[in-house]
Amino acid sequence: MKKFFLSHRQAHLIAFIAAYFLVALAVFIQNKFNLEPCPLCVTQRIIFMVLGLLFLINAFIRPTYLIKKLSLVVLSITSITGMVFSFKHILIQSKAISAPNECGVDLNYMFENFPFSKALNLLFKGTGDCSHIDWTLLGLTIPELALIGFISFFVYTVFLFRMNLK
Repeated sequence: MKKFFLSHRQAHLIAFIAAYFLVALAVFIQNKFNLEPCPLCVTQRIIFMVLGLLFLINAFIRPTYLIKKLSLVVLSITSITGMVFSFKHILIQSKAISAPNECGVDLNYMFENFPFSKALNLLFKGTGDCSHIDWTLLGLTIPELALIGFISFFVYTVFLFRMNLK
């Protein structure tokens, strides 16, 4: 198999920078257009930050065979989790599934006042807040753009490990 033109460290640092760039872009859009993120938006940001952190950790550890395999699994699961939350958000926005009409409670309140499993269940249900489309880019909503981002990270992860970086 051909060698990739980037080193293991460079390839993972690029992914780290990309993940945190997406989070910074979301915060910029939020502040620029005075938008309030819904719980699903916040969750997707957190997943992007976790992905970035995982790529950063991978950039600085010695890539043994076992670590590469474990890394592939963890990064893939994290990317797929992001895809699931984004897809759920897209379904709520398209009215394909219903979300509660009330805006509900914010993320902090959920995790401070409910057991973890109940808070996750409430979070995954979405709120009335999650159904609003406040901003688009080229006709794509923020959750649709996030889904593209998570799919891209998944493909990039598989590509990196297929290229067997050293």
